[in-house]
Amino acid sequence: MKKLHSFLNRIAVALEAALPVDSPLIDWSTQFAAVWRVERGQGALIPVVTSSPVSLEDLIGIESQRERVVSNTRQFLHGLPANNVLMWGARGTGKSSLVRALLQAYSDQGLRLVQVDREDLIQMPYILNALADQPWRFVIYCDDLSFEEDDVSYKRLKSALDGALSRTPDNVLLYATSNRRHLLPEAASDNLQTEWVQGELHPGDAIEEKISLSDRFGEWIGFYPFDQATYLRAAEHWTKRLCQSHGLEPDFCEALQLEAVRFAQGRGVRNGRVAQQFAKYWVGRELLKKL
Repeated sequence: MKKLHSFLNRIAVALEAALPVDSPLIDWSTQFAAVWRVERGQGALIPVVTSSPVSLEDLIGIESQRERVVSNTRQFLHGLPANNVLMWGARGTGKSSLVRALLQAYSDQGLRLVQVDREDLIQMPYILNALADQPWRFVIYCDDLSFEEDDVSYKRLKSALDGALSRTPDNVLLYATSNRRHLLPEAASDNLQTEWVQGELHPGDAIEEKISLSDRFGEWIGFYPFDQATYLRAAEHWTKRLCQSHGLEPDFCEALQLEAVRFAQGRGVRNGRVAQQFAKYWVGRELLKKL
């Protein structure tokens, strides 16, 4: 009897794993974002609530990058030719915030956001199929996209971008952020395969393979650490904005600027994230004094 019970239990577990995952119907007229979640090997779109406190105007120090992404997004929303976008570079410079701010700015024009984890990119054909023939314009968003040397899932993404597995719908683009420009790790030994042929350098197969995925993105947009002037401009913006919401009137004087510089030095980097963190630190401290 005990063996029979164990056998039946294994059957029940197997049947449960074979059952389709419940996929809630999404009303995209009121729901602006979703995540692709995989359970028991099956994926489904799960609606999420979005509330980004950052607007496009808040993105200080990345004005040129912002304009390129905004222009590409507006082309997409108007049904014009537009590219997949790879935003790469230094951490904390606003790559992810820019994507979220786009949704805040253009959801009323039909923009919708679907976030997909890197390990779930192998399900890209199913994701594209779920979004095709919808009246909305979808940006599939992959945050912190990069691959290790032995990870083959990038090949599925590359095929999806090329339309080899299925034709990418006209209402779908891919926006990805990464600390790496080429998404795959590059070893110094890869350069040993480079050949000199008839006066021209020809990269080896390893290098060609590693940059091939990035080539599927029509827009490569780099983000860089801030210089001190840009960092102080961002710190002033966030300090004043936070003060206004709490009834304070700050004077971003030389002493406050020096404090902002020291705060960044303690973090070892100057970027928009640190500027916002300094504003929270300073405004919170000043409000605490008034209690």
